[in-house]
Parts: sequence; C-alpha cells; structure tokens
Amino acid sequence: MELHILDHRLRVTSITKSGLAHFTHPLIKLIFLRRRTRCKFFSMTESPENYTLVLDEEGFKELESSEQLQTESSVWLPLNVLNNANDSVSSQALGVTKIAKSVIAPLARQHVSVFMLSTYQTDFILVREKDLSVVVSTLDEEFNIYREVGGESLLVRGCDVANGLHENGKEAVQPTLHPVLIPQNRFCVMSLDPDTLPSIATTLIDVLFYSGSPKEDEASGPRPDLDRIKFFSFSLIDGYVSLVMDTDAQRQFPADLLFTSSSGELWRMVRIGGQPLGFDECGIVAQISRPLADCDIPAYYISTFSFDHALVSGCRDSTTNLTGDQSSPRRTSPA
Repeated sequence: MELHILDHRLRVTSITKSGLAHFTHPLIKLIFLRRRTRCKFFSMTESPENYTLVLDEEGFKELESSEQLQTESSVWLPLNVLNNANDSVSSQALGVTKIAKSVIAPLARQHVSVFMLSTYQTDFILVREKDLSVVVSTLDEEFNIYREVGGESLLVRGCDVANGLHENGKEAVQPTLHPVLIPQNRFCVMSLDPDTLPSIATTLIDVLFYSGSPKEDEASGPRPDLDRIKFFSFSLIDGYVSLVMDTDAQRQFPADLLFTSSSGELWRMVRIGGQPLGFDECGIVAQISRPLADCDIPAYYISTFSFDHALVSGCRDSTTNLTGDQSSPRRTSPA
C-alpha cells in the first residue's frame, strides 16, 4: 500500500454557536463559490458544542480574527492511504478500522497525536507538521510514502527527512479512560456531485445555519446526556463532496441528488469524551479502532475541536464491542 502526504497545510478551528452569524459570508463562499476561492480542502462539522472547521491556508485567510473563533496553534498535514496506486480516491472510505493496525497504532506507540477525518471517499489522518519526521520514520517500512508537491508525487524515505528519529522524546503515559455517549440518531454517510450544490443550496444553508441544536441551557452549555444530538458534517476536498447527517436531516434533501453505498447502510454514533478533549493526548483512535478491527467492523471516525465521534454499523453488537461498560478510552490528539 501507499501512504501519501497530501499537498495541503491545514488549520483546525472552531466557531461558537452564537458566533456563526459573523462568518456567514466566508462560509457560503467556501461552500458554494469554490471557483472564487483558492481553498482546496474544507470541512465543516456541527456538533452540540460548536462548529469545527478544517481548512487549508487559503481557506483560513477567509476567516477574520474574532473572539468567536478559536484556532489550534499547529499546522496539520493530511495523510491518505491508497490500496491501489492507480486509484487516487477510493469508491468508499477504507474506514479507520482498516488502517488501525498499520497506521493508527504505530503512530500512537510513537506518541504522535492525530486528528481523524473520514469522508465518503476516503480517510484523512491529520498529523502535526512538526511530527512529520517521526511519522515517516515510523511508517516507511510498512508503506511506500509519497509527498505531493506541485501536483507530483515524490517518494520519501525516513532517511530523507531531517531528524527522522524513531522516537519523538515523549514519555509514555497511561491513556485516560473517557466516558462515551451513544445517541439514538441513525446516521448516513453520503456524497454529491459538486455541480449540483446550487440545487440544494437553500436546504444546506437551512441545515447548517438555521436549524439550530437541541434545546439547551445557554448558561450551562449543551446537555451531555441528550438522547439525540445535532451532528452534521460537510466536506469539499479536492472537488469531492462528502456529507454525514442523521436521517431527520436526510429527509430534507432531494433523494435523487444524494448517493451512498449500494447497501444504503445506516450508522450509529459513539461520541467519545465527557469533557472537551485536548489536542495532545495520544492513543485514543487506536484504542477505539482496535476492537472494531479485530471484529472486522467498519467505522468512520470524525474528530472535532472538542470531542471525537466514531460511526459504526447500525447493529447493537457493534457499539457493544466498542464501548463495553460505557466507559471507553479517548483518542489521539483529537484522534
């Protein structure tokens, strides 16, 4: 298999629920007017707490500084695993469980924080730019590693990367056990021809900007025990659109424009973390994905600014294998 370091330098940010109105214009531009921006990597996920944006430097320039905008300090690089050297994008995501043992676990052992973003087309493993040498030296025995530069894929070896040590100097720590929430929503992972975005503009704007979240006490923040949560993710990456939504949101969109896998499978969510999670803890994606991989259960994984979210096959056994006694570990970074 091949591991590609994509030609994007990414920032991870969050917008408060109350501050979304301040960013309406740049967000509409990034979602619907892609020919008027140089942004090639854009993802926006609404969770009960906030909106998480993952976007490249060109997209980040569209956002004005504001107290409603919080930005993680690091620059992140997206990694992409390819099964076939001739396929730049899979017909459907490999799923985090397919790369749990070959990518996620080795990076966790080297104390590398990751931020996961699964889409309909593929899975992106985001790593901090400063950790790239450790990433390459850790994975170069398992993969042919390429770095995309100016449209070309250049072969990279561990010895070619400055300071490419097999240890990053961090002390191993015992992973923290974090509680999980399993909302009752059923979720869909779907895609869309980007040329049809104008056809769903009104619905998408309504879902993203006006639908709101479950009722909550503004003073105390979102309730952590909601049976159903508001979660909606939209990604426009290198011309490919991916959407994650629950079945209530799906019914608002014209069925003939959205497409999914032939099985049309619905997914359950496992939401990891009782309190907002930081960006430096390692090993949670590995801990979450390993039992699923052992049982050959596919999963999507979406990290957000505050919590992690694993989407698993909608059967009860899948969530049981993952959560056990409802007190499961957390992720690696976000991831």
